[in-house]
Amino acid sequence: MKRIAICDDAPKELAVIADMTNEFLKDEGIIAQVFEFEHPDDMIVACEKEPFHIFLLDMVMPMLNGLDAGRSIRRISTDAQIIFITAEPGYALDAYSVYPLHYLLKPVDKAQLYSALRLAVSKINQTSEKSVTVKTRLGLQTLPLDTILCCEYCNHRVCYLTLNGEIETVTMTENFAEHIAPLLKDRRFIAPHAAYTVNMSFVERLDKSGFYLRGGKFVPVSGRHYADVRNRYLSYRLEG
Repeated sequence: MKRIAICDDAPKELAVIADMTNEFLKDEGIIAQVFEFEHPDDMIVACEKEPFHIFLLDMVMPMLNGLDAGRSIRRISTDAQIIFITAEPGYALDAYSVYPLHYLLKPVDKAQLYSALRLAVSKINQTSEKSVTVKTRLGLQTLPLDTILCCEYCNHRVCYLTLNGEIETVTMTENFAEHIAPLLKDRRFIAPHAAYTVNMSFVERLDKSGFYLRGGKFVPVSGRHYADVRNRYLSYRLEG
């Protein structure tokens, strides 16, 4: 299910945007959860526990401004769609450093908000509905790609690290390269090492030794492939 976060320190304006967003979902027949936050810190904490797909952020807030909140979101997810909403047009250029989808001015025009949300939903539909099915001791399990942080090959099995924990396949008949081929068709995934595949949307840092993922997981990068891996990762981050 899609998750939408709305953050505005002004309760009345927060309520107006939330009402319009819920009207949009109803009019478009979209099933989604809408979460309201008056404090961006509360939103970031919630985002770290379970990711959101779309963010509607007030740019000017006394505690943590929308731009800083956007940077925190981008450290957690490069795929989330960010829409800034503000009464201050002067922040527009600065806002693009976090690759927002749109920048709307207050008072929010309903048609413009609908258009921005429609575009955001179309973009997340391109990624969030993709999945792979793997065979485990409990039977076949379908894993949405946007929940997979990485996978590791060990003793003829593959261990998937997901947002919901670790999932291990039964002994495989195919080799690891064949097993991960469906993942690598998605631009978010890269194989930095012969025994690993990483979802770059969960990467917090890359150095010459490897990737550091959200939650502390480390994935090594093969030395001979480091330059190519670094270039692909930088391209992914720049493309947003």
